[in-house]
Amino acid sequence: MTVDLDTMSKDELMKLRQDVDRALNSVEERRRADARAAAEKAAREHGYSLDDVLAAQKKSGKKNPPKYRNPEDPTQTWSGRGRQPTWIKKALENGQALDEFAI
Repeated sequence: MTVDLDTMSKDELMKLRQDVDRALNSVEERRRADARAAAEKAAREHGYSLDDVLAAQKKSGKKNPPKYRNPEDPTQTWSGRGRQPTWIKKALENGQALDEFAI
């Protein structure tokens, strides 16, 4: 099927755009449903429901233990991963060593 976009009016083009957007959304919904069905089947084959697998995954997300503590405010800690907290940045700028804050 070929469509000559050059000969279509603005209203016809807008209608075509709506139809294409609707069709794309429908395809995405079908693909998502197929993926969920496949995941549910795989979970069942292992003796679980998909909800069981997803719930277990959420529980296993462990936080990294803190490696550094702010001596001025012991409630402020940092694991050494990710962005440095402001108190660490300021201390390093002032010439302090990171080891000084090790727990």
